[in-house]
Amino acid sequence: QVHLVESGGGLVQAGGSLRLSCATSGRTFNSYATMGWFRQSPGKERELVSRIRWGSSTTYYADAVKGRFTISRDNAKNTVYLQMNSLKPEDTAVYYCAAVNTVVVSTSPDEYDYWGQGTQVTVSS
Repeated sequence: QVHLVESGGGLVQAGGSLRLSCATSGRTFNSYATMGWFRQSPGKERELVSRIRWGSSTTYYADAVKGRFTISRDNAKNTVYLQMNSLKPEDTAVYYCAAVNTVVVSTSPDEYDYWGQGTQVTVSS
């Protein structure tokens, strides 16, 4: 069983930065595992923000966050990070960490087996 716990959310002014962390526990992820960051705001579908392949560090970013967000992982700490810079009010959402022990083929949250509880990010104008 895999458990994920997000932290690092909060309230920031537009243009500010936050660093989200996703601490993992349970089974160690294999090199094919995928870690994703999703977000969901009221009235919207849960959307993929970024993902990273555990072994190769291959990354993906949604167009809305390219150039502003950076995903990374620390294998020794079994932790995935999302550095968010130049935050905009439209980035306001609950951010979720997700994981699956395979590569993924789409941006759908249905491909992920494990989820954290979410952390709130609020960006004020």
